[in-house]
Amino acid sequence: MKTLPIKLRHLNVFMEVARQKSVGRAAVSLAISQPAVTKTIRELEQILDVRLFEKEGRGIRLSRFGEVFLHHTGYGLAAIGEGVNALNSAVRQNAPPVRIGALPTVSTRIMPKAMQLYLDEDLNNEIKIVTGENAVLLDQLRLGELDLVVGRLAAPEKMTGLEFEHIYSEQVVVAVREGHPLLSQSPFRLDQLQDYPVLMPTRASVIRPFVERMFLAYGMPELPRQIETVSSSFGRAFVRASNAAWIISEGVVATDLAEGRMRTLPIDTSETKGAVGITTRTDAASNTGLSIMRQCIRIAAEEDHKSV
Repeated sequence: MKTLPIKLRHLNVFMEVARQKSVGRAAVSLAISQPAVTKTIRELEQILDVRLFEKEGRGIRLSRFGEVFLHHTGYGLAAIGEGVNALNSAVRQNAPPVRIGALPTVSTRIMPKAMQLYLDEDLNNEIKIVTGENAVLLDQLRLGELDLVVGRLAAPEKMTGLEFEHIYSEQVVVAVREGHPLLSQSPFRLDQLQDYPVLMPTRASVIRPFVERMFLAYGMPELPRQIETVSSSFGRAFVRASNAAWIISEGVVATDLAEGRMRTLPIDTSETKGAVGITTRTDAASNTGLSIMRQCIRIAAEEDHKSV
């Protein structure tokens, strides 16, 4: 096969000649001259290096190679047509809504940039963003209430009927306000956390087992003053106004750490590192808005981690 480009006009002419079984009738249907049809078919045959049509009496018929090419060309043109219709639907503001579930860390760190990128595309469809625990968001995804979830990779038994696309990895940190008494402790010991309130991820959260294993490794099965929460607004306000420590995904407090309002305690939390990505249903049909949103989330995550 020669490496010359096959153009859409080649395919359209080929399909019409195959349908009409006549160069002349195809020319009339396409509103072009018969020599133009013949020339286009000759070009296509030269590109493919096969004969697509054979003479049959006074007419023509597809060759065996032509039959094979017709099968694939039909599917290809149909797919192109569906793509055009999907884009036209989005431009005409008929695109279906895009419903996103995001962990608090993603809502804080990734989604604002992803949303701005999406709005720049002027699709003008309805957008819904829900923030919550990973398990709750995945349940909503399975029920069809959400189209995708941006969060941590769930345990294998929780991923039935779902597929995961990895975007980045993130670990948990123990954050406190600037000036917290524990920052002056040298050497710092993890058991000193027992003297202060500790904000913990809820028991239903995907990171809770990692946190519990970390404390067990340090010989601390339970902290006496725990407050379970998934609210980043409460956690941020409470930590800034008290001596509480906050066990939270690093992305949630990234801005606070960068601006010096919070600091992390010197605790090795590498065991809590896990994959963050996009989870969708395996049986869900995609659409233009959803595909573009996925692209925007990937770009936003990539830019965010380049800046770190």
